Amino acid sequence: MLDDLAGHICEMLAPMGDITVRRMFGGYCLYCDRVPFALISDGVFYVKADDQNRPAFLDAGLEPFRPFSDKPTALSYYPVPESALDDRAELLSWTRPAFDAGLRAAAKKRARAKKAS
Repeated sequence: MLDDLAGHICEMLAPMGDITVRRMFGGYCLYCDRVPFALISDGVFYVKADDQNRPAFLDAGLEPFRPFSDKPTALSYYPVPESALDDRAELLSWTRPAFDAGLRAAAKKRARAKKAS
């Protein structure tokens, strides 16, 4: 059973495609068409970033997800602006590029696996 935030986000993201959710590390990982592109941790919605969409997060003054408060490790996931959680168009403007980042990451992973075999 999803919490309220996860359920709300899944409803908002329905125009993107088949959104599925898996519990992960006390939070959730979100997938679109089986591609991981977002997470929810401690009530915050984060989306995947790479070199192509990261500048938008930095320009907005958003900080990357840090899974451990006592360690400097940061993951390539950034929170969306709070206002996006109540505005489908704004939320999609942040999540569609995150899905594209997920697609690029999956393609790189497949290329590495193919090269290794």
